[in-house]
Amino acid sequence: MTQQSQAVMKIREMILQGQLAPGERLAEAGVADMLGLSRTPVRQALPVLAEEGLLVPAGARGYSVRAFTTLEILEAVEVRGALEGLAARIVAERGASRALMRTLRDSLAEGDEIFAKRHLIEADEATYSRVNLKFHRCITDAAEHSFARDTLERIDRIPFASPAAIAFDRHGLPEMFDALWHAHRQHHAIVDAIDAGEGSRAEALFREHIYSQKRSMRLTRSQTTRSADLSPRHQPEED
Repeated sequence: MTQQSQAVMKIREMILQGQLAPGERLAEAGVADMLGLSRTPVRQALPVLAEEGLLVPAGARGYSVRAFTTLEILEAVEVRGALEGLAARIVAERGASRALMRTLRDSLAEGDEIFAKRHLIEADEATYSRVNLKFHRCITDAAEHSFARDTLERIDRIPFASPAAIAFDRHGLPEMFDALWHAHRQHHAIVDAIDAGEGSRAEALFREHIYSQKRSMRLTRSQTTRSADLSPRHQPEED
């Protein structure tokens, strides 16, 4: 991996993890020091991240971290739902392989273990995030739809829009249990529809699944003028 690629990967990760705040101006020298790299690969990496939509121009040859509005996040989630629904329909109508069904059932079983105890603990946050991402990725990868895959990869780089964007509200774990349990039951229904070859049903269930996410995020179009300045520790929970 080249130093430029390393710089792109590390800066992207710092943005998505909230180590670089929305609106923060990036100085080549400062970022290079943080990454332990020379200024040249950092200078080359910044335009790449601007092309991805994570940075915006700021002054002469400078960049700052993009602050996504609630509308932009909501639109990204809507597009993700449409593409994941399409992927589920393709997989169901084509016929899911035994290997895929085994992987999906294993993912469901991992989720079942989380909810079997009828309450959430803080340690479940990382587990559910991993399981949720695995579930969504398995279906979109199995569809082998290159345009959908590329678009979803771009959406995953938008804070709060990825299936991995899970953050527990430590003061509302009982309510969060109910929301995530509902989402997990939707996962079961989606897998059953795929297994039965019911493409239209699988697609509709995925769209409903994303609607649930939007509801749990409490993002409405009336909030579109508010900048999404949430940190990863306060990301909206995934349904």
